[in-house]
Amino acid sequence: MNGHARMKIITAFLTLILASSAVVAQDVRVGVFGLFHPRQLALSAPVGSALVVHVSGESVVLEESSGVNNADIRTDGERVVLRVGSHSLRGSKITVNARNNGPADFNLTIAGKITRHYHGILEVTPDSQALTTVVTMDLETAVASVVAAEGTVDTPSEALKAMAVAARSYLVAGKGRHRDFDFCDTTHCQYLRDPPASSSAAAQAVDATRGLVLTYQSQAFAAMYTRSCSGRTLTPAEVGLPSAAYPYYSVNCRYCREHPSHWQSRLSAEDAATLRRSNESSRLRLDRRLGWSAVPSNTLVMRKEGDHIVLRGVGQGHGIGLCQAGAKAMAEEGADFRGILAHYYPNAAVITLGRAALLR
Repeated sequence: MNGHARMKIITAFLTLILASSAVVAQDVRVGVFGLFHPRQLALSAPVGSALVVHVSGESVVLEESSGVNNADIRTDGERVVLRVGSHSLRGSKITVNARNNGPADFNLTIAGKITRHYHGILEVTPDSQALTTVVTMDLETAVASVVAAEGTVDTPSEALKAMAVAARSYLVAGKGRHRDFDFCDTTHCQYLRDPPASSSAAAQAVDATRGLVLTYQSQAFAAMYTRSCSGRTLTPAEVGLPSAAYPYYSVNCRYCREHPSHWQSRLSAEDAATLRRSNESSRLRLDRRLGWSAVPSNTLVMRKEGDHIVLRGVGQGHGIGLCQAGAKAMAEEGADFRGILAHYYPNAAVITLGRAALLR
């Protein structure tokens, strides 16, 4: 073997090693505010930020120091309209980024309903007389936003780390749930809040687990998790869901068995008739129409009382995968995030995202 051939082999080997250890950078496209079907949005630049808004080849800068840091976005049939002061621009799409064409910090508001802060690149397009709003954000920013939404102020750091790995796995392997973006910001996909401050417990948990994902048979899988189980976690088959890339196991959850989360609700006979036993899809359809407290979990019994049906149940959520209440208790008892994940996802491995991509 000559020296040139030997050098090529050495170079290829080193590249393989570096690829297997590096964290792969990824972006996530999240559709936001879709639950509200907005026709009008308010966009603003936070203090210290500058936004470059692009419409049909023209650009407008929003920046507090310039005195122009607010814009109105609305739908006008098949086009979107940007209004800044008395100036209006129309186009098929509005894009918002920082001066370097990268992600920017911005605030988005639906008047009288909701305001959210985001870090990413914003795209707004018209769709059926409403606005489709998509934020492209770095994977780790998305994970931190999810952990901030799912955690509480008293959640131990190891439980937050376990949640971060599960959320990252879901975002990496669960893409494609919508036509124009990867995920929505509702419980259909994943609820998320504003990106937390770097000093927050949620952000620190994400940073400590950066790039780590759950894998089964060398492939990352879209990990499911639930607020509180009924004392044992469920499998997809038990709630009428199709099998997944990871074969979820039913595992004991000592905390929820000893401290069950009881609930009770009343439904009309007509509404109760649409609820099929042990069926997550029918539960979600009812909850989306009546509110999330209508049927909080799949573990329940029904009893007729007069013209109504009384439901009594235990748990919160679908009951599959990591139980957040149980994970919190395990962390308080000294378990680390790897031990928590091993308990709720038996036979799964935690590896770095770069290695997971390489093994596919």
